[in-house]
Amino acid sequence: MLRMRITSSLEKCFYDQTVTDKPILRGISLLKNERYSFQICYDDPERIRHSRSLKLTVESPLADHMKIYTVGNVPSTMPIFNNSCDGYYERTAPGLFPDYLRPFDWKNDWFCADNTLRAMWIELEPNGEFEGGVYPIRFTVTRRDHPEFQPVVIETEAEIVNAELPEQELIYTQWFYTDCLMNYYETDAFDEKHWSIIERFMSNARRYGMNMILTPVLTPELDTYVGGERPTTQLVDVTKNGDNYFFDFTKLGRWVDLCDKVGIQYLEICHLYSQWGATACPKVIATEDGEEKQIFGWDTPSDGDDYKAFLSAMIPAMLDYLRTEKNGADKRCWFHISDEPGETHLETYGKLSRFLQPLLEGYPVMDALSHYEYYEQGLVKNPIPCHTSIEPFLENNVPNLWTYYCASCCDLVSNRLMSMPSARNRIIGIQFYKFNICGFLHWGYNNYNGQKAYVQNLNPFACTDGDGWVPSGDAFSVYPGPKGQPWPSLRQVVFYDALQDQRALSLCEQLCGRGKTMEILEGGIEPLTFRDYPRDPQWLLNLRTRINNAIKNAIG
Repeated sequence: MLRMRITSSLEKCFYDQTVTDKPILRGISLLKNERYSFQICYDDPERIRHSRSLKLTVESPLADHMKIYTVGNVPSTMPIFNNSCDGYYERTAPGLFPDYLRPFDWKNDWFCADNTLRAMWIELEPNGEFEGGVYPIRFTVTRRDHPEFQPVVIETEAEIVNAELPEQELIYTQWFYTDCLMNYYETDAFDEKHWSIIERFMSNARRYGMNMILTPVLTPELDTYVGGERPTTQLVDVTKNGDNYFFDFTKLGRWVDLCDKVGIQYLEICHLYSQWGATACPKVIATEDGEEKQIFGWDTPSDGDDYKAFLSAMIPAMLDYLRTEKNGADKRCWFHISDEPGETHLETYGKLSRFLQPLLEGYPVMDALSHYEYYEQGLVKNPIPCHTSIEPFLENNVPNLWTYYCASCCDLVSNRLMSMPSARNRIIGIQFYKFNICGFLHWGYNNYNGQKAYVQNLNPFACTDGDGWVPSGDAFSVYPGPKGQPWPSLRQVVFYDALQDQRALSLCEQLCGRGKTMEILEGGIEPLTFRDYPRDPQWLLNLRTRINNAIKNAIG
């Protein structure tokens, strides 16, 4: 007998569980322009398998405002680092993990069920088109060609609060790898097929909260072994004539136009020096004497005069182009020097920072780093400490503070690894609000490579840990679906819910004051930190209901 249950987006439905293992979601509360996710989990313990003969029907005034996906499972051979388990995980053994969301057309598609637990993911998005009120939702499953099959019906209701989330103020970037899309879909760099795929993946990124995008002015010098290289994806065409440089920004202009089209506001200019120490230059391809060749790379010292001359020519020309030809898009640029410099790199980073400061005067410079000295010495305007090392930056009241995380950030803190509960993913939005975090960076939007790009073009449906490099879920948040279509992961959607939580808290503060909002947030619990927070997913759901009720009462 087919069993179905409505459960929250914070549940992960593993194959070896049953419907009765999952708590029932008793009601839905959302604001008029919010996107609310929940699931239908289902199994049939009495049958080995239904063929693809089941039909889902949705009856609700909100039915046409629902996107439905089937939740797919992927293998994880490395769910965690061996020494990283703090006890707050769903599972730590290798196995199959629910993660990708495959689009499901409920009006035309059929589905199957068997004696394993499966799930459908529903995104309810009223888009501000419905007034506040309570709306019924009814799901019915029938089976074709089997008149004896009894329809299965489950119901819930959604309360739409007559208010709208404010615009997202947090700046959010996950690193966008154009070369991984080029490799996976077998295109040439920036041919028409590549551009169309880039647009789709940009649109997916924007849909789930990204408003800043890594912009490969030069081929990004990220996760590459010394002496190795990623495929060339350089938006700026360079011509070298003697000691002079000439630049063609046509592709960069098209990139900016594409960002405008999909709604991405900020341009995160790729790092100008190598990762983890800033000792070398990124790969730069130029045309010289009619021949295309590499003019800078691993064998070029980062403080060499030739590269300084190149940057001294390129940066002003690029900013002038964006200012004059792209409606002042230079003011949307944020710059990087080098990613994750360590304690021993302070001198080298300092030299490069002081060289760049006149070229980048008036523009924000940011880097992921966790040593306060870089900021204290004025070497970076916008430090991005890991949330495991953020305390000195908070204690010193660094303005407009960002944070980041990666696979090594596993000690009690929030992260989005497949092995972690979804509540551990989503809690970060509450922390963003409490600590007035202005920006967030995560390196893995669509990195389908192994460690340091020794291995490239992995299939993320089959290999989720970067070929044994990082725990599953760190390297990417989106899947390359067929025909260049991005498929979201449930981790990507849950993180977006965290961003919506931050916006809802901001609205509550506007209406009720920060003191009242914090009282609702921390009432009955110990003060939140990045390591200490409630683990119960129901607490998060209840909190949003309390916040929504406070908003509803404030607007009358």
